[in-house]
Amino acid sequence: MAFKLKTFIQKIIYQFRLDLFAEQISQSRYTKAKLFRIRKIILKNFFKDFLLITAGIFAAGFGLKGFLLANQFIDGGVTGISLLITSLSGVPLWQIILLVNIPFIFLGYQIMGLPFAAKSTMAITGLSLCLALVNFPMVTNEKVLIAVFGGIFLGAGIGLAIRGGSVIDGTEVLAIYLSRKASITIGDIVLAINCIIFSLAAYLLSVETALYSIITYMVASRMLDFVVEGIEEYIGVTIITSHRQEMLEMITRIMGRGVTVYEGKSGYGKRGETREVEIIYTVITRLEIGKLKTEIEKIAPEAFVVMNPVKEIKGGLIKKRPFTL
Repeated sequence: MAFKLKTFIQKIIYQFRLDLFAEQISQSRYTKAKLFRIRKIILKNFFKDFLLITAGIFAAGFGLKGFLLANQFIDGGVTGISLLITSLSGVPLWQIILLVNIPFIFLGYQIMGLPFAAKSTMAITGLSLCLALVNFPMVTNEKVLIAVFGGIFLGAGIGLAIRGGSVIDGTEVLAIYLSRKASITIGDIVLAINCIIFSLAAYLLSVETALYSIITYMVASRMLDFVVEGIEEYIGVTIITSHRQEMLEMITRIMGRGVTVYEGKSGYGKRGETREVEIIYTVITRLEIGKLKTEIEKIAPEAFVVMNPVKEIKGGLIKKRPFTL
């Protein structure tokens, strides 16, 4: 009897150890799979950022050397300062861009961290080497075309570099730093910097060159926004209505979009009375605004609707094609 009991206990211990070993193996496999997935994501993002930065370098290099530099046109920001110094001193642009951006790399390291500084160093160095080694052809001598297309390629290059997590123009970094030190917005700082640059260009080069350079800057700014924000503009829509169920069905079935419902309170009246309300939130494309307004009008003309631009989204039903009943 004692022998059987001992054997039984040994079997239990063995089975426990076996289960524990199996659990450890399972956890180990899960951990390895998770680490593999994380490394795969990091590697994929690294190559994506590398390709974006490389494309940005060549686009900006073509805009600078193929259009602006030979005609002494400048841009705003640090790139404009570099072009202005090159036009006045005759020092090669690739050297000036590298030197002028060094302080902004250190500033970016303090504000944004090491990964941002490392990518920006790679991008700025790559742009300098591109300007030094690649011979871009002169496309046209027409000043308006030079100003416009120089701005397009330069803005596209800066935008692609930003999407890759770096900068090839340190103006934004300086603006962020100054806005934290003083109660001034980033847009006001960038505007002030560019006003100084174009005023110097008008004084040191010519008024005509400064005017063409302003065209270049405006085109580059629009192109940068276009590249960074994408082709499609998204709109976040907040709806407060008593016809909650009909509105949800309309958004999900007719518009084909995902929806989120918040619990909130609505204030009204002279005494500030409040009542419980459900807040509906969805995201649509700019082209669907008219259709959404029409559907809301059908269900609840008195509904309170707020629309705000959305810079970027990920996931959800926004990428799916809407369907109708």
